[in-house]
Amino acid sequence: MRKLAQNKVSESRWTLPLAALYTVGVWLLYGLVRDELWLQFALLAATSFLMMQLNKLHVLIRIYSRMVSSTFLVLSCCACFLFPVVNEALASAFIVLTYILLFTSYQDKEATGKVFYAFLSLGIASIANVHTLFFVPVFWVFLAKNLSVLSWRTWFASILGLLTPYWFTAAWLLSVNSLESLLDHLAQLLEFHKPFDLTSIPIEALATYCLINILMFIGIVHFIRKSYAENIRTRMFYTIFIWMGILSASVLAIQPQYYDLLIRIMIINTAPLIAHFFSLTSTKVTNATFYILVAVTFALTAYNVWNTSSLF
Repeated sequence: MRKLAQNKVSESRWTLPLAALYTVGVWLLYGLVRDELWLQFALLAATSFLMMQLNKLHVLIRIYSRMVSSTFLVLSCCACFLFPVVNEALASAFIVLTYILLFTSYQDKEATGKVFYAFLSLGIASIANVHTLFFVPVFWVFLAKNLSVLSWRTWFASILGLLTPYWFTAAWLLSVNSLESLLDHLAQLLEFHKPFDLTSIPIEALATYCLINILMFIGIVHFIRKSYAENIRTRMFYTIFIWMGILSASVLAIQPQYYDLLIRIMIINTAPLIAHFFSLTSTKVTNATFYILVAVTFALTAYNVWNTSSLF
């Protein structure tokens, strides 16, 4: 297979360091120092490290490539207007950790402990943003259909894992006489706004949503066409990325008020899909697509920084 520009970038050891340097530059332009966004920046760094581990531990791309974490960084910078948000950034880090733990349970007959810790991570994510709980039934389906580990034991372990953060949180809130705040937190699950009201989304956020959808669509079509080249284990993992991406995009369109969380979930699931496309194709058409997508992403990032940064 000929190595075109997309392949050279995908396989280069410099790709991730350059993506990290680019990320630092975008954060500085957005106002990292002036607005003291150190915690948010640290959370992105942690999430990026977890994305790197997700790729490394579960071999998401069958050749040497750091495109999963690099793509995640670039797409996260495109959504720079989310930089000041803390809760959703924390939730996204624990969602990636949930993936890492869940994937280790694949066809493991003794997966009870792994499932417990995976759902413990998901429970912590829901403490940061309660709407993460919407995806719990979907993860149960993944346990049954994709990971082949669902049983009464693992299901009960998942319930215990989800509840554990709430037990500790409830005990702490009870000690400070503020238990009603936990009830208010859970009550947010019942809040629904006018569906498909995309007018409530700023233009830069809507443009970013459209770009992520395009990237996700390209990645999905590519993987479906080329999935025969992957082992069954990898196919199951990418099926999870595909369905989580589609579901989060659909829920965002129906209930746009959850944008801050759902666009992050879309980015997490789109990164490996489009990274697979960039790394494992090598035609003139895909190379031209690579150039176009990179140019559009950089241009949109510049536009978003210009429109939303406190420095401009």
